[in-house]
Amino acid sequence: MTTETSVRRGAEDLGPTREFSAEAVEAGRHAYELDRRHVFHSWSAQGSLDPMTILATEGSWIWDGEGRRLLDFSSQLVNTNIGHQHPSVVEAIRRQAADICTVAPQHVNPARSRAAELIAEHTPGDLDRIFFTNGGADANEHAVRMARLHTGRYKVLSRYRSYHGGTDTAVNLTGDPRRWPNDYGDSGVVHFFGPFLYRSRFHATTEEEESQRALEHLEETVRLEGPENIAALVLESIPGTSGIMIPPTSYMRGVRELCDRHGIVLIADEVMAGFGRSGRWFSVEHFDVVPDLLTFAKGVNSGYVPLGGVAISPHIAETFDQRPYPGGLTYSGHPLATASAVATLEAMEAEGIVEHAARLGEETIGPRLRKIAERHPSVGEVRGTGVFWAVELVKDPETKEPLAPYGGSSPEMAQVIAACKERGLLPFANFNRIHVVPPCTVSVDEAHAGLDILDAALDVADAMH
Repeated sequence: MTTETSVRRGAEDLGPTREFSAEAVEAGRHAYELDRRHVFHSWSAQGSLDPMTILATEGSWIWDGEGRRLLDFSSQLVNTNIGHQHPSVVEAIRRQAADICTVAPQHVNPARSRAAELIAEHTPGDLDRIFFTNGGADANEHAVRMARLHTGRYKVLSRYRSYHGGTDTAVNLTGDPRRWPNDYGDSGVVHFFGPFLYRSRFHATTEEEESQRALEHLEETVRLEGPENIAALVLESIPGTSGIMIPPTSYMRGVRELCDRHGIVLIADEVMAGFGRSGRWFSVEHFDVVPDLLTFAKGVNSGYVPLGGVAISPHIAETFDQRPYPGGLTYSGHPLATASAVATLEAMEAEGIVEHAARLGEETIGPRLRKIAERHPSVGEVRGTGVFWAVELVKDPETKEPLAPYGGSSPEMAQVIAACKERGLLPFANFNRIHVVPPCTVSVDEAHAGLDILDAALDVADAMH
């Protein structure tokens, strides 16, 4: 294992290497031209886009359109938990395609049955009934639908600084600026402030104060909205794209107690935080809390084939024992997707990937980021667990003025991102933050190499201080 006193290798000395022919690079350029001519991209103004072309991926690495290799510290959209092109998962998809490429969801298919069994073995408590969806957004859509039908209520609470997906209900649940153009105030969603001590809305100075005051605020929100009207409360167990703000254990337990007291369904959104990302199979396990519904996607099969789902507690599943559930998807439990999930989960178990992610956070990423924070005045705070970390960049550590405004970017952030890419690192950036979210399988040496690059790139941010 690499230590702080050993000689570490740079990114150029690590990982797989590939050579691309002139024809392959030219094919990538042609793909770029076709993309700009025909592909309509999400969350983007189409006229100003200059997307990266990716020619190949392997492990913790990607190769761009010019054949240049970059260490993937984004896991794409924080989903390649077992890395790119894991051979056992690729082979499982190939084998499944030879037997059953697709089948209607009303029929049993062995891949779906086995995937449901494996997921249920790892979900907390007795969440052992699995409804499969195509991704995280529709998982949250269906979880809210189940909660509304189960309770006979309509309102749903979710926190500011959250993301739950881009479909209609999910984007209204979302508590970041992506909601604004889609929010007409008629979705039944009520937002509240969650705990975030670094930018406290409650004038707290300690985690204990932040937890207590955030719970008081939530309880008042429930009281003023009418608890008899509230079907569900949706929380990312650890908020992801909004900043990886780990809530206090006392807060999560307080939320569980509040929901129990008022008959409100607690939905844990584990779409990004689940399947090893935080060093546990599910992030809600950090707080010893069991939700009524748990949504997942991304890490369940590292995004190799689109897949998501809802894990359902018995008391909610019973609601639909004699009453048909009014919802479904043509591709619910698609055999190619669930076969890839089976291979992913079996690989995670056999290779100790969740345990590896926990050790990386405790022994490598966390300690290095704390040292980086001490060295760079542009770093206001680092926070995280496992392979799920955020580096908050600020113009002034005293005022905490962010390096980019909430809901946007800035030339300064663009320069930091460019500095990372120039040195061979593909970062995940959102607003004023760089998220350190490599695959759960990233090696210790690769993690150090990526953090070395980030350390050097932050000199650019310091110069703007």
